Amino acid sequence: MGNGEKESVKKELLNIFEDAFQHDGYSDFRVEIRILKRKQKEVIIHYGKQHRYVLDFLNKDNSSISPANKPKLASIDN
Repeated sequence: MGNGEKESVKKELLNIFEDAFQHDGYSDFRVEIRILKRKQKEVIIHYGKQHRYVLDFLNKDNSSISPANKPKLASIDN
């Protein structure tokens, strides 16, 4: 449950996003992240069914994404 498992969950999340985006109709998915005991987090991806993962987590002061490289989210208001 190290960094490789985290990367596997990221790939699964991107695959689900791609599937939802390519769907001909309405799609809905959401992600929950819960803090567990023993320095672990549970990641639940809801998309038709629940995909559950438990990952080891070490709280680091240094973020892997610097503010300069952080992706920007845009909202569209009509």
